[in-house]
Amino acid sequence: MSIQATKLSVLVQIVPRLHPAIDGLGDYALNLARQLRQDFGIETHFLVGDPTWTGNSEIKGFPISQVSERSANILLSLLPSGKCTVLLHYVGYGYATRGCPFWLVNGLHRWRTASANHYLVTMFHEVYASGSPWTSAFWLSPWQRKLAARLARLSDKALTTNQIIAQILDQRILDKPTPTPILPVFSNIGEPKQLLPLAERPRQLIVFGTAGIRRRVYQESLTSLNQICDQLAIERIYDVGLPLGLDISHVNGIPVVATGKIGAAAVSTLLSNAVAGFLDYPTHLLAKSTIFAAYCAHRLIPVVATTSTIFQIDGLEAGKHYWLAGSPAGKLSLATGQAIADNAHCWYQTHNLSIQAQSFATYLSQKKTTERVQKHYY
Repeated sequence: MSIQATKLSVLVQIVPRLHPAIDGLGDYALNLARQLRQDFGIETHFLVGDPTWTGNSEIKGFPISQVSERSANILLSLLPSGKCTVLLHYVGYGYATRGCPFWLVNGLHRWRTASANHYLVTMFHEVYASGSPWTSAFWLSPWQRKLAARLARLSDKALTTNQIIAQILDQRILDKPTPTPILPVFSNIGEPKQLLPLAERPRQLIVFGTAGIRRRVYQESLTSLNQICDQLAIERIYDVGLPLGLDISHVNGIPVVATGKIGAAAVSTLLSNAVAGFLDYPTHLLAKSTIFAAYCAHRLIPVVATTSTIFQIDGLEAGKHYWLAGSPAGKLSLATGQAIADNAHCWYQTHNLSIQAQSFATYLSQKKTTERVQKHYY
């Protein structure tokens, strides 16, 4: 189904996948679409870039088109030829097995240069990967970087979710004086208005997220998890997400309830009735974590375990906005945790879904101020 974007209020959002696939980026785009519709009357037509995705032809009243194969020609056949704004949610591995979506960038180049009425905004959720010399990420990183650079220059507006990616775009790729706007991600599972103080909540802890992230908690951060449970007198742990295939019925004598895949409303209820959420994640990337965003939005204690260097970045500080597992600051008390939860919640309110929708509406409607389209291929 080709996309007919004849109205200024119609937006095309390109995503790797949507529900029923488990995909945080797809959920992010859908929540944004719903808020843009509610607050600004902007309708979204989704374009799914994964030809193997299986789903309905619409979601929450938003029509969906899908590439039948990863081809620049197929992409062009779906995008409107008339006046149109495209919002691309970019993560290389979402559109290509090895993280090099040449078809996507080539197709957008041809579409963008075909008309002055074609406007492209790219949200860089990632730029390029890196890894050890024995991994494909190491050898393909230069190509991923070149594609990201080309896409950034092609876009009328580039956005990102955190300061690290912004620095890469500004200093290594675009070499421009104007900083790339940073919009930390919002919670994909809601933003409750009424939340109990931690002292009035059950002594429950949540481990939430993708299978890989949760598996790290139990396999690499179990000692830290045990310490936090002892310090907060945790009585029950909820493991929220697809089954891990691990024996986690108990952690340090504390029962673990594995919920499996459940809906956003059910996850929100669990978070609203817990004192802490545990996450194994690099601190310099917390602003791009939808799990961390969910913990902040539900005003519980975000507890972060990490083996990477500790950064104070994106306005986040260890001991103030999250508790660092194994922290040299000492024992985590509920009183200290309440202050952290309050600070994390306040930080989140500066970029909640409503505020982000307003920012996106502004960026999507901006006039072109300079021609940045590159006529050549890398």
